[in-house]
Amino acid sequence: MEGRCSVETLTEFAFSSASSTLRVESDVFVCIGGDEVYVFNCQNRELKVILIFPGLVRDLVVNESKQTLYVACCIGVYCICLSSLPTRVQSLEASSTVPHVKVSSKHLVIKEDGILALLLLNSVLLNLRLANASCLLTHYKISAESLLSSYETLGSFKVPLVSDSARHSTDELSERRPVLFCVHSADSPSSSSLPSGHVCLEPVLFKLLFGVDAALAKSPVVFCGLPDGRLCFAAHRVPGSQLRVLRSLEQPVVFVGASAGTRTDPAECLVALGEQGKVVLVTSKRGGPEGAGARVVFTEMTVPGPVVCACLDKRRLYYSTGSDLLVLDLSLASTKEAEGEAGSQKRAAASQNVISLNVCRVVALAEHARDTEGKVQLLGLSSRGQLQRISLPAGLQDGEVSHLPSSHVGRSIKDVLSAIGNVYERASVLKASIKSRNQTLKSLNQVLNVSISLNNETLAPVQEKPIRCRATTSWSKLLQNDSLNLNCVLENGSCYILERGWTLNITASSMSDSASTHYSFPFQNLHPGEKFEISLPLAASGDSPLPCAVSCALVFSLSGLLREEAAATLPEGGLVSLPLNTLMVDCLHALRPVDPAAAKCPPRDDAVRAFLRSRCGERGDAAADARHSASVKLSSRLLRDVLKPPEGSPKEPANVSLLDWLLCEGHEGVTMQGDKMAANTSVVHARAPNGSTIKLTAKEVNNAEDSAMRQEDPQDLAEVQVESSSLAAVCGMHHAVLRRVQNFLQKVPEKPPSSIELQSLRVREALQRAEKMLQQVQQTRISCTFGEGVSTGKVTSCLLSVYEELRGNEHSLLII
Repeated sequence: MEGRCSVETLTEFAFSSASSTLRVESDVFVCIGGDEVYVFNCQNRELKVILIFPGLVRDLVVNESKQTLYVACCIGVYCICLSSLPTRVQSLEASSTVPHVKVSSKHLVIKEDGILALLLLNSVLLNLRLANASCLLTHYKISAESLLSSYETLGSFKVPLVSDSARHSTDELSERRPVLFCVHSADSPSSSSLPSGHVCLEPVLFKLLFGVDAALAKSPVVFCGLPDGRLCFAAHRVPGSQLRVLRSLEQPVVFVGASAGTRTDPAECLVALGEQGKVVLVTSKRGGPEGAGARVVFTEMTVPGPVVCACLDKRRLYYSTGSDLLVLDLSLASTKEAEGEAGSQKRAAASQNVISLNVCRVVALAEHARDTEGKVQLLGLSSRGQLQRISLPAGLQDGEVSHLPSSHVGRSIKDVLSAIGNVYERASVLKASIKSRNQTLKSLNQVLNVSISLNNETLAPVQEKPIRCRATTSWSKLLQNDSLNLNCVLENGSCYILERGWTLNITASSMSDSASTHYSFPFQNLHPGEKFEISLPLAASGDSPLPCAVSCALVFSLSGLLREEAAATLPEGGLVSLPLNTLMVDCLHALRPVDPAAAKCPPRDDAVRAFLRSRCGERGDAAADARHSASVKLSSRLLRDVLKPPEGSPKEPANVSLLDWLLCEGHEGVTMQGDKMAANTSVVHARAPNGSTIKLTAKEVNNAEDSAMRQEDPQDLAEVQVESSSLAAVCGMHHAVLRRVQNFLQKVPEKPPSSIELQSLRVREALQRAEKMLQQVQQTRISCTFGEGVSTGKVTSCLLSVYEELRGNEHSLLII
């Protein structure tokens, strides 16, 4: 058909790879990238034999005169005598079977790892291998006595590879196959009969390229096309010859050849083709008669790529991109020798001279022959393992550059548009993937910044973290029952946004019964300076979980950013936990103010309390009516030094300031909701968390009246007294006051006035005794409530001992 190739499938092998090898002599030798070499006869269209080697086959070369086959394998070079191979055996059913021959180690003539390319030059076998980021070209002399004996090394050339890190690393270059090619001068004796892989070059161009010494010695020149893009050459018979660089394509070399190249018609142009479509033509330009002033001209052009394989037929370059088989006419490039701007115009015209032959999936290509009508036929190996005979269109036989019919042009345009659509779709998917990864990296960077700011070791011990929690206690009524609530506020004082994926975890742990309750509150997009408020129940009226430690932490889940498989491999399930601060809620935070008149009326008992009172009997009633009290004394001068009023405000008495400080200021991150309970007053009536009424009194006394301090200088003291009919309420309030006094002592300057002596050791001892008494009272209540076999007399005796100890250690609560 006009403008189209005819493709004929000769045979079919297994699927082939991009590293497939195709050699055409009297027989066709095919390697599809594995450890097998197929010997096929095109005339009879039959597979003669299958050679199986111990490893992957990299390259092969045939010596037609001696009927030998050299195969480069992973461990060395094997020599096979083709005349000794078995032929197809006819079976009884008149069908034939293909013999399989396993090549043994006795055929190994060169033991060398990593050989990638072979070239046969008379009685010398050249091999090219890559080792330690260098290219090594070695010459071996073929033994005349026995083909299977070890070959003698004649010499070697070494040149380091140059890797372009932006495109290919050294490891990637070492996996690509180099190209070996031999050039003879047309006036040399060896140019009379040239095997495959050899070409005859015009003498003037030969001398200009390789020098006078190589031209006078009639020496063949070996060309090496390296994976780093360099074209190197070395004269074979010139003493002291080195491997020199002729040109660099700046991309892996796929093909090196010459147009025409026989002795009667020597080649006037060398051609090198790169993987990305760069073509370099090397020609000579005569400056005068008889070659005077001749010089070498390098012409560069670019064709559509990428290039998988190629071959030359006179002045046409055939190459495959994997998706199409193309042909480039080199006649314009070899005849026009324009320079400067003309050169750039010639490079632009190269893509216009490329013609599509509409043959796809070709991974290996070789020129086969011309038929009786003079048509050029190529042999190609497809990626599906098909050995194909490709006959070129009639329009290409006469040197005409014919264009495709309009129907084929429309089909090509449709294919191009379809390819553009596919590329756009892949680009859109890739763009979305890159955007998603960028967002993931941005979120991970925010998490890392927040983690560093919260775990900064340069912060002072008393300096607060930039992200912290505050809390306020309040009472509410739910289903006719009073409930103590904790309103927690997360403050973002950092310069980072807490985006989606963060969770505020709160753990409320009672210090009396070791019970814990966990809460999780997810949030998103908390900007710097903003707050996140939540409310959680802490205790019901009558319960006694106080004091209670409230631990706050920020938790980020990486499973929302990473894939489930990646998050599953992370420690702790991909959760990043950052502790913030711990809040302490005590009995003073849970006080509810009452009127003095209402404080005299006892609260109405509920069913459980009435049941417990009935169990305790009359003796329990008498104990419940008793009044219990405890007091703490502080130095008035110490209070005035630490609790300094703002400038311009009137000075308050020490006892009023002490009570205001106990009830109104935020202690350990927790404050009370509502109006100030002790504003400008020294007596406060309130209801404790267990429902009992309690009285807090602050007054000024003189320590000279105290027997323990009579020998010292008299000082003014501020005394806080806790009074209630509930021993548990007094113990709880007493413990809370002591904790706040202990925190108060930490604010005292390092060098207080010499007249003030701080007895902090006595405060710790008093605090420990108060904690012990509180635990003893709570344990007694629990045992009595659940009826663990504790008698009423034993309970009363325990409570009485606590009461006597509390009354007997009054002076231990003095702090001056």
